[in-house]
Amino acid sequence: MISKGIIFILIATFAFAIMNATAKELSDFHPMQVVFFRAFGTFFFIFPTMLLRKIPIIGNNPKYLFLRGLVGVISLATFFMALQKIPLGSAISIRYLGPIFGVMMAAYFLKEKVKGLQWLSFFIAFSGVIVLKGFDLRIDSVSLGLLLISALFLGMVLVLIRYLTDKEHYLTIINYFMVVTIAVSLFFINHWRMPVGNEWFPVVGIGILGLIGQVFMTRAFQTEDTSMLAPFKYMELVWALIMGYFLFGETYSWLPFLGIVLIIMGMMLNVYAKNRKPKKQLD
Repeated sequence: MISKGIIFILIATFAFAIMNATAKELSDFHPMQVVFFRAFGTFFFIFPTMLLRKIPIIGNNPKYLFLRGLVGVISLATFFMALQKIPLGSAISIRYLGPIFGVMMAAYFLKEKVKGLQWLSFFIAFSGVIVLKGFDLRIDSVSLGLLLISALFLGMVLVLIRYLTDKEHYLTIINYFMVVTIAVSLFFINHWRMPVGNEWFPVVGIGILGLIGQVFMTRAFQTEDTSMLAPFKYMELVWALIMGYFLFGETYSWLPFLGIVLIIMGMMLNVYAKNRKPKKQLD
């Protein structure tokens, strides 16, 4: 029987995949306006919930909460910028390097040990990016650079969340991200335009989908071990490849697809290495 945690993470990855496809559908809008749509839709539901449940708004570590919000908006904005120009599956695949950058930074800042097998996983994943970029001519150098920046800052997000998890309520962490994102996106308001007609559906939907994804992802990791759930996180890429094909007509020849497979293999090897228990020594 499938556990609740696995069901929750499958729902979360599906919601995030639709959210990303929706962001790509909004390519006629400035990327920072799409970032605003994403953040405001979630903030609209989270903030009243925090008030009703009397969850701290400011939190105990406002400096680190603000920093988490700032690096988060940089990661999201650069991802959406690249997403508007290159295939959905390719963008998500390259951004998956984020946890690798996170492990490296956690080793430096949080003094977490990096195992030898993890370094191999990093090499495999980066090799996948090289293959994907080298053989998929739709990926330009600027978009690749934006995605690598997005992945780097996503790694920072993961480190900061790990640091804040036992110090702050998870809604406080999410709310800071939304507030900072909204504030930063307003600096680009001169580049915005009002949605018209059917454009309102994806505009409203992107924030709701992001909220659904975050809630179910949080619930998943509250009910199941990380080692069990981590491989299912990559279903987001499977959904993205399917949606990219049916919604945007995106296809891959075997060499670019090999690059995507290498990235997934590297990330899954990292999860395996991180959660593998050391062998017991015989007396």
